[in-house]
Amino acid sequence: MQLIDDEGNNHGEVDIEEALNVAQDAGLDLVEISPNATPPVCKVLDLGKLKYQTQKKAAEARKKQKTVEVKEIKMRPNIDTHDYEVKMKAMNRFFDSGDKVKVTLRFRGREMAHQQLGMQLLQKVKEDTVDIAKVEAEPKLEGRQMMMVLAPK
Repeated sequence: MQLIDDEGNNHGEVDIEEALNVAQDAGLDLVEISPNATPPVCKVLDLGKLKYQTQKKAAEARKKQKTVEVKEIKMRPNIDTHDYEVKMKAMNRFFDSGDKVKVTLRFRGREMAHQQLGMQLLQKVKEDTVDIAKVEAEPKLEGRQMMMVLAPK
């Protein structure tokens, strides 16, 4: 096996017993770094310290990740202009924080006969958000609901 000591010096190819003796003399562990190499590469180091460092790196990587949430905005086909503006402000706030928005339009009773009103409303939402968001899922009808998913640009 190829042996690298705790200072980073390469000892070349040595047998396992000699490598274990070098590690024991240094008071450290013998860790196999590259098992698939020919010959396998082993290093003399503190295993506890190595585990701690890899755990810290993993925690740092998780901290830098941002989870994208899907926020939902619910509307009705005959929504008033002020209510629509309030929903659009909330949608813009969601886009600013980097979240996706699922716009759900619920039809009740005889509103199902006027599905074109719902489609017009979703087209209006799409036009109002064209500069800050892109359509990820086009408007589609599922039962009594029409849905569309928007993602920030």
